[in-house]
Amino acid sequence: MTEIRTAKPEDAGRLLEIYDYYVTSTAVSLEYETPSLEEFTARMERTLKKYPYLVLVRDGKIEGYAYAGPFKGRASYAWSSEISIYLDHRAVKCGLGRMLSEALEAELKKMGILNLYGCIAYPEKEDEYLTTNSADYHRHLGFETVGVFHRCACKFGRWYNMIWMEKIIGEHVGHPASVRFDCRLP
Repeated sequence: MTEIRTAKPEDAGRLLEIYDYYVTSTAVSLEYETPSLEEFTARMERTLKKYPYLVLVRDGKIEGYAYAGPFKGRASYAWSSEISIYLDHRAVKCGLGRMLSEALEAELKKMGILNLYGCIAYPEKEDEYLTTNSADYHRHLGFETVGVFHRCACKFGRWYNMIWMEKIIGEHVGHPASVRFDCRLP
């Protein structure tokens, strides 16, 4: 049994457990230290004020989460959103990521978001900390690479590139409807 629902503050411990792997064992997250439970919960609560923050529950256990946020802080960027997704590292390549990504995209479309962006760490050469899997996954979902920042992040004593990927999910008209920051899954 698999369900996708809105994250709750009480989910933070499990979500942080999932995220910790990416911080401590990979360069997928470019944070050096895993945030405290309090900081992570505060991040969730800030996001939930305006954007979707979803969890995927399979057989009673949270296996992943995805959330969105502003692309930039200016009002003219309101129709664009940056997204993030993290799966339990043992639950990859079984379709859960696609389910979660599609649910997040559907929620963002309901809000009136037109452009999705992913900021993804990318290796010049794959290593034990970073592969091209994240970029490949996004490409599989219809994202295109639109920018490369060369050797802009250093983790584990290695330099990594960063790529921006984009997916257009709505029609761009001269005077778009306002984005609705009040429609979320229960």
